[in-house]
Amino acid sequence: MGAHRGGQVGGEPLPGHDGRGHPAILSRGDNRRPDSRVRRDGAPRRPPGDDGPRRASPPIRRGPTEESAVEHRTSRQHVVDMCRTMLARGYLKATEGNVSVRVPGHELYAVTPSNYDYDRMRVEDVCIVDFAGRHVPDDSGTGLAPSIECGMHANIYRQRPDVNAIVHTHQPYASALAFLRRPIPALTDEQVRFLGKRVAIVDYAPSGTGFLARNVQKKVAGGDNAFIIANHGIVALGTDPDRAVFNMALLEKVSIAYLLALTTEAGKVYTIPTAIREVAFGKLRADEKRIAAQITEAVSPLRVPADEELPSADATAAALAAASGENTTAGTADVGGEGAGGEAARLGYAISEYPDVDDVMRRLRALVAQPIRGLRHDALLDVLNYYDTKCRASREITDRAKRRIPGGVQHNLAFNYPFPLAIERAEGAHLVDRDGNTYIDFLQAGGPTILGSNYGPVNERVAEVVRASGPVTGLFHEYELKLAEIIHRYLPHVEMYRALGSGTEAVMAAVRGARAFTGKKMVIKVGGAYHGWSDTMVYGLRVPGTYRMNAKGIPFGATSRTREAFPHDLGQLRRKLIENRLRGGTAAVVVEPVGPESGTRPVPRDFNAKVRQLCDEFGALLVFDEVVTGFRLGLGGAAGYFGVTPDLTVLGKAVSGGYPMAGGVGGRADVMAVFGSGLDGKSGAHIQVGGTLSANPLSCAAGYFAIEEMARTNAPVIAGRAGDRLTRGLQRLIDRYGLPYVAYNQGSIVHLECSGVMLLDMRHPVKLLKENKARKRLMEQMGAAYAAHGIITLAGSRMYTSMADTDEVIDDALARFDQVFALVEGV
Repeated sequence: MGAHRGGQVGGEPLPGHDGRGHPAILSRGDNRRPDSRVRRDGAPRRPPGDDGPRRASPPIRRGPTEESAVEHRTSRQHVVDMCRTMLARGYLKATEGNVSVRVPGHELYAVTPSNYDYDRMRVEDVCIVDFAGRHVPDDSGTGLAPSIECGMHANIYRQRPDVNAIVHTHQPYASALAFLRRPIPALTDEQVRFLGKRVAIVDYAPSGTGFLARNVQKKVAGGDNAFIIANHGIVALGTDPDRAVFNMALLEKVSIAYLLALTTEAGKVYTIPTAIREVAFGKLRADEKRIAAQITEAVSPLRVPADEELPSADATAAALAAASGENTTAGTADVGGEGAGGEAARLGYAISEYPDVDDVMRRLRALVAQPIRGLRHDALLDVLNYYDTKCRASREITDRAKRRIPGGVQHNLAFNYPFPLAIERAEGAHLVDRDGNTYIDFLQAGGPTILGSNYGPVNERVAEVVRASGPVTGLFHEYELKLAEIIHRYLPHVEMYRALGSGTEAVMAAVRGARAFTGKKMVIKVGGAYHGWSDTMVYGLRVPGTYRMNAKGIPFGATSRTREAFPHDLGQLRRKLIENRLRGGTAAVVVEPVGPESGTRPVPRDFNAKVRQLCDEFGALLVFDEVVTGFRLGLGGAAGYFGVTPDLTVLGKAVSGGYPMAGGVGGRADVMAVFGSGLDGKSGAHIQVGGTLSANPLSCAAGYFAIEEMARTNAPVIAGRAGDRLTRGLQRLIDRYGLPYVAYNQGSIVHLECSGVMLLDMRHPVKLLKENKARKRLMEQMGAAYAAHGIITLAGSRMYTSMADTDEVIDDALARFDQVFALVEGV
């Protein structure tokens, strides 16, 4: 099995890799000096050593990395492969029989051409036919006519959504029974388990006629997978091409045994007990229903033409650089002629087109309604073998860590299946682990590094500050003010800002401040949202409707004044606000402005505006948790993008540019007065917040310089276009493979839902209890598969792009996702 080693996959260097365990970063050159991302003519610079196009390295198992000029190539290739296999085993002779494979996501199938030598058949010779039995010629084919039995194949696919491949042959022993018109009873449990209760005889009709097609359709409706056509041949069905060939071969084996039994026992043949037959057939029907649900519960996939040009982050970066003349625009914190917030609006936002939320949710619901589709068992074993053989240093150190660190890691982001990877180097768009394996980094530390990891220009300037003052003084430092001023410049609704140590601390402070300012106690959050791990907010965590399910160690009193409303449900939010009037009123409504879990349940475009109206009506403060979206959606944050002004804004992650102590709360001056130190609190009653290391020179300077650089380079917009390119490419792969997966993005926040576990909730408790573990396990396994192919994601379902993600980086990632999707069962 090929795997990353020393920056390699399968023994070949990664793109841009020097072969010594360090990536020659493919991302833009900002890590070197402020003016190195683009040339003076506005075109992106090539990194040193980049002399031309590079190809992606091979994966664990090779899959197609480009869509060939032959349309529906994968399905056509399956037909060719099936024919070659059956020729080699003697089940096909010259031109007899025919084979077909369903085209995933379309009402089409690929079928062998009529009267054509299968030994010489090429992919482009295979025909495409629709479910009405009509030939669908295309420019990629050779114009050969399809098999005369295409009507029979079409009828089967319409009748049986669980069938993805069909074999029709004239193999000798089963054909002998066709001449005898003798059905095969239930001889073994293996036969029933795969072929059905019995192998029935299909009434005779001339070949290639509608009569024969209808006769076959009537028989297949019962759920059996093999049939003998009177005076003709056999039909074998399968959930995938391999299973169809297997069922055909099993039928021949059973036919031989049955014919021998008939000749040696004077026609007396014993069958298996009825109870055993029914149990085996029940298992077959359960499998068929599971596979059929992948069709019946599916929605039409997003169609992405193979020749569609993907959005370009490189073109956006070049255009922005040319428009600005590469001049730094954020050098001071004084508000210029555009007015506070005007510059953020001019720079634009990462979201080029807001998702069609109704369509996204329809697809996510369809994903959850279907059985899970994960890796084939053999592919999963290859993934685990990658970790066992190529990540030994990571395993050794994380095993040691379990003796001193609970769970072996200090942060949940680092806990990945089957064990955590230990990273030694991060730069731009890549990570390198202790074993020298190089990965494309779509985790980006959980979202803060919008400029890319280990960004040189910020590091250099921070180092100068630290050399002068050290990382902390315990007293006031000018960068505390500079950070607050530059935040106000781009987020004008943040009139005052209080720096803290983390997003969790900032949410705690926002809730406490809202209660102090309003005199009310109740707080409402959206179910499923994550607002840190403070006692008050560990409520309805990740799964809507679960209340205190994750509140172990938290007294009931700590959450007694917290309520949750289901995502998107403004009616329920209103009811909670009304109910809270009887409890003294609502102090604050806390929301993630793109939806719970960074948009895993994306909110409608007007959702935040309607929440704002409800807060005004009931006298509650609106708190935006912009720990992820702050500066990632644009310098104006989610508030600027949606045009909704919150009363308080929680910041984290990017507010310190990837450095520690990233957190703070800001907002209206009158509300923020309750955070005052000394005697500056509201009526002398300020709330207690603080921290020895809060607002230290290191973190404040890093945040200030990072925001300056994001403004100078317009990193959020470039990162957003990289997210657009990644998402559109993933949608094309999902369409090509006919997978139920859902890809969408909100700028540089990219979602790839394969299991739908985050869409489960307590409105469907039985489904939650039955499927939560399996869907969570699938998400973990897909995350492991991505990593084994050189891509680091957040829990296998979310990705953060950065300015470092050039078109070449994204295309390399898409080639690797292509390789993983080729390993999914049923593909």
